[in-house]
Amino acid sequence: MNMNIVYSAIALFVVAFVFSGFVTVQQGYIAVITVFGKYKRILSPGLNFKIPFIETIYRRISIQNNSVELEFQAITQDQANVNFKAMLLFAVMDQQESTILNVAFKFIDNKNLMQALIRTIEGAIRSYVANLKQAEILGLRGEIVVHVKEQLDPTLAGWGYHLIDMQLNDIAFDDAIMKSMAKVVAANNLKQAAENEGQALLITKTKAAEAEGNAIRITAEAERLAAQLRGQGVALFRAEVAKGILAAAKEMQSINADMSVIMFSMWTEAIKNFAEAGKGNVIFLDGSSDGMQRTMQQLMSFQNKSLFSMIPDSELGDKK
Repeated sequence: MNMNIVYSAIALFVVAFVFSGFVTVQQGYIAVITVFGKYKRILSPGLNFKIPFIETIYRRISIQNNSVELEFQAITQDQANVNFKAMLLFAVMDQQESTILNVAFKFIDNKNLMQALIRTIEGAIRSYVANLKQAEILGLRGEIVVHVKEQLDPTLAGWGYHLIDMQLNDIAFDDAIMKSMAKVVAANNLKQAAENEGQALLITKTKAAEAEGNAIRITAEAERLAAQLRGQGVALFRAEVAKGILAAAKEMQSINADMSVIMFSMWTEAIKNFAEAGKGNVIFLDGSSDGMQRTMQQLMSFQNKSLFSMIPDSELGDKK
């Protein structure tokens, strides 16, 4: 009876011993096995077996991507404080045994790895920024990232990691510098707005001047044409008047009538037109006998000089 109990206990111990050797490694991890503190081998993801009580899992190493956010300060060449916020993405270089050994044994734990990584990045950025001036920082964001990657890749490779990506999410200066920069930007914006407004005003005035010039040219052309037409109208009117007078003179001459009647009629018609078309209310005429005599003498003089000169000699004959 006692032997059966002993055998059963031994059997249970053997079963427990065997089952304690089975180890499950999660996907995305690699387990490092040591024997009495010395590296022995690595276990891949899945179900594995290790010698119980002899082999122990020293560390489970993640082969997935790791990210870390950084916040630090650097000083430019002209003594301006610059605050950086960065995001770093890195991972184990590969799953080869030598790479896993570097990852497992280079640092005591992940905390020390992160500390060394952060300090390395800060040192690379600070050394680069120290050679730049404040005004150059914002325009060289890409160059800063490239410089840090060039400095960081060899170091990470020695630790068994490689840099996937790095981004500078924010670059900010001290409050005093930010206020000063804001004032400069505002002044530049006002200057640009004033230049744009001046350019627009210049264009508007130029267009207005061109339009005014065109209007003046069109008006002048219209006035010239109107004056020409008015002149032609006056010329035609005078020609028709001359024709009428000539016809009347011929008619009067044919019947041996006194030509002074025509001149008197023309004089009275002129007085009538003055009264109808004039803007005044009074026409002053010399109604005295001497005044009328002078008027008639002037009319007869005009008759002798002008009226009969319009009639050809062939038509007047001896009547002239």
